[in-house]
Amino acid sequence: MNDEQVPPTVLVTGAASGIGRATALRLAGSGAALALLDLDREGLALTAKEARAAGACAVLDRVVDVGSRSQVRVAFAAAERELGALSGLACAAGILVPGGLADLVPSDWDRHLSVNATGVLNCLQAGATHLRDGGAVAVVSSNAARVPRTGLLAYAASKAAASAVTRCAGLELAARGIRCNVVEPGSTDTPMQRDLWPDPEVGRAAALQGDPASYRLGIPLGRIADPDDVAAVVCFLLSDAARHVTLQQVYVDGGASL
Repeated sequence: MNDEQVPPTVLVTGAASGIGRATALRLAGSGAALALLDLDREGLALTAKEARAAGACAVLDRVVDVGSRSQVRVAFAAAERELGALSGLACAAGILVPGGLADLVPSDWDRHLSVNATGVLNCLQAGATHLRDGGAVAVVSSNAARVPRTGLLAYAASKAAASAVTRCAGLELAARGIRCNVVEPGSTDTPMQRDLWPDPEVGRAAALQGDPASYRLGIPLGRIADPDDVAAVVCFLLSDAARHVTLQQVYVDGGASL
């Protein structure tokens, strides 16, 4: 993330589970200093414990609603105060509540935008202050940001906004050498994904094989992603190996968005 021979310092949102947790543990294995944010207090504490055991040189965990501008700013300031200036930011916090045009309720629409879109904006604005020059940002969006999904109207719209705001911010931050990229997963074996499947076997089969009734293609690779499959791409984009990669939207969905 920079040329200094010091451990990277990365803030990860959504760190209590799923892709955020997998990202935190991958970074911990490389000896990073980590600031971990999530609303799930118990899950966050467990990730922090596992990150320390995995080799993180320092771990700070904070219960934060990323939709709250003030909470995010306090958490970023604490991270820099306790760990030093950030070299990386991984935004993986997100929610998904099914709802189509006829049944989507205003409160679900507002919450999706608050967490999935405004949450990213809040982190990018705070990151602009607390990221070192030459740092990196990776935002976990979704392939639903670019491929329509029936029954996921608010989720798709909020993820499209997250992808767009990240790339716009990347244009502004490029003058400081800060890279901003978007990772867009498809079906991934996370608690959020499993909550979509009342019958896990039927849900998994529909994701793998496709569902013409809902205009959904299958997954050519024939497997549901593991959270670490996505975390690996996030960590690559945060690393010096991706030092000339910015403003990109990278599908990690087994070919589902062909």
